[in-house]
Amino acid sequence: MQKNLGLKDSQIEREITPDDDNDAIKASIKKCIDNGCNIIFTTSWGYMDATEEMAKEYPDVYFAHGTGYKSNGSNFTNYFGRIYQVRYLSGIAAGLNTKSNKIGYVAAMGSDNSEVTGGIDAFAIGVESVNPKAEIYVKVTNSWYDPDAEDAAAKTLLQMGCDVMSQHCDTPYPIEEAEKEGAYGIGYNSDMSKECPDTVLTSVIWNWSAYYTSYVNSVIKGTYDGSNYYGGLKDGVVGITKIASFANEKTSDAVKKAESEILKGKCNVFDGELKTNTGETVGSKDSTLDDATITGKLNWYYHNVTVVD
Repeated sequence: MQKNLGLKDSQIEREITPDDDNDAIKASIKKCIDNGCNIIFTTSWGYMDATEEMAKEYPDVYFAHGTGYKSNGSNFTNYFGRIYQVRYLSGIAAGLNTKSNKIGYVAAMGSDNSEVTGGIDAFAIGVESVNPKAEIYVKVTNSWYDPDAEDAAAKTLLQMGCDVMSQHCDTPYPIEEAEKEGAYGIGYNSDMSKECPDTVLTSVIWNWSAYYTSYVNSVIKGTYDGSNYYGGLKDGVVGITKIASFANEKTSDAVKKAESEILKGKCNVFDGELKTNTGETVGSKDSTLDDATITGKLNWYYHNVTVVD
């Protein structure tokens, strides 16, 4: 964003703050404001409430919060992306490369968090589309960042026989543990083939540059309107890295075909009647779940998902 808009280093302020300390978050935001910042991006779910409070206190400052769901339509907006689209694609990669038909998934939060659960469900739908026999085993850490818990969760899933490991957490430990056991990995946030080049099939990634550039530019040009943002594959905000050369030979073509169907609007991932792992159904034939449901009401697991205690 800085490069795209030609901003100087002196115009960018960075603060690294724990996302579970509301006072510390507000102090970091206040520091940015005191240093002259009039646009502030808060980039973790846990920053949401503090951002809301500070937006009320400083109505002339623009606040944009990543993930979460709160906004005020004026100086406090919410932004996220259709990460479920690429979770679905990574599920296809996992489904085509498991031999045990047991796939592990280390999850930061449980079913009360729609962001995490929606990603798991999209992944599971992708797996089923190419491998109906495969099952997804989820181990929840109850923390966005807990290296020990993430490592332990991965070990538990690997001991159960999972031979592909996916994750929604902040360290690469799950895929590193998978590599030790000769299992494949699906990275998240960044291209994790740099950590495990011989076992990472692909990674689900974010490219926030596209959004940050457009947001700041709208403020500069006076076109800012306080709208929330929810971009996807076609916007370049989410993506999937190149399929590894050692993957099943069908994988790359299958992922490319599914990606094309998403971009053409032929596949919306959460299409039709969806069966949960409790035997209930969600959605209906010839329809797809709307954005509000996907972002805030996906508190169930797809039928091929088992949560491990």
